[in-house]
Amino acid sequence: MTQIFDEDVRAAFAQNYPEAPHRLRHNLRDHPLLSLEALATLGESLPAASIEYNRGDLPTGVDPTSDIGNGLSIGDTIRTVDSCRSWAVLKNIEQSPEYQALLLELLAELKPAIEAKTGAMLFPQGFIFVSSPDAVTPYHFDPEHNILLQLKGSKTMTQFPAGDPVYAPDETHEAYHTGGHRNLVWREELSKGATDWSLEPGEAVFVPVMAPHHVKVGPVPSISLSITWRSDWSYAEADARAFNSVLRKAGMRPRAPGRFPARNMAKAMAWRALRKLRVG
Repeated sequence: MTQIFDEDVRAAFAQNYPEAPHRLRHNLRDHPLLSLEALATLGESLPAASIEYNRGDLPTGVDPTSDIGNGLSIGDTIRTVDSCRSWAVLKNIEQSPEYQALLLELLAELKPAIEAKTGAMLFPQGFIFVSSPDAVTPYHFDPEHNILLQLKGSKTMTQFPAGDPVYAPDETHEAYHTGGHRNLVWREELSKGATDWSLEPGEAVFVPVMAPHHVKVGPVPSISLSITWRSDWSYAEADARAFNSVLRKAGMRPRAPGRFPARNMAKAMAWRALRKLRVG
C-alpha cells in the first residue's frame, strides 16, 4: 500500500498530538475493502455487538433510551445508504484479518510520533461510518485517541474542548466510565464553543480523548474511517474518573483528573484495586 500520510502531515501530527485537534491530509483512495458492497458484506459478517445503525434524521441531542432504529438490516442499510436516511457504524473492523491489516498499516505510519508522546500504542481499533445524505451523529464523546478519515462524500464534525465541564460535566464522565452512555446532553448555548471541521475526501481530523463532538453529513452519501488507539494515559484518565464516581457517591466533591501530561495514577490505581476487590 502506498504511503497514506505524507512526511509533512506526520510532522504536524507529531507536533499537535495528543491534545490539539488539527486537520490532516491522507492518500487513502478507492480501496477495494472500502466499497459499499465490501462494507455491506463486512457488516453482515460482524457480531451484533459490533454494528450500530439508526435513522439519520435525528436532532443533535438524543435521549439514549429513544427508539431510533430504521427497520432495515445492516446490509440493506449500507447498500441503500443513498436513500434510506440512516447512518451505520461497523465497530472493531480489526476482527476481520483483511481489515486488521489495513488498520495496522495506517497506524504504523504514525506509531513513532504516538509512542514518543504517550507511550505504547495500545488496543488499536477501526470503525467505519456509512451515512445517508444529511445524516446526523448526535452529540457524544469517545475514550480513544482518534483520527477520522473522510473517504467518500463530505461531513462536518463540530468539536468542543476536551476536559471542559461546560461541554461534558464531570458527573457525565464518571457515569460513562462506570457503564453509562456516550451520548451527551445538548444545549444550543454550547454552540459558542464549537469548532467546525469540514471534511472532504482526502481530509481527516484528529480528535483528542473525550473531546465532545457531533457530526452532520453533506448532500451525498458519506463513508469515513476512524482509526483509534488507547494509551496508558487515556486508561489512567478513565480509571481516575471512575474512582471519582465512588468519591462523589460518598458525598465528596472530587477534583477532575488532569489532561495530558498529567498522569492521574493515584486515583487510577485506587480504582483498579477496588475493581479487583469487587471481582474477587
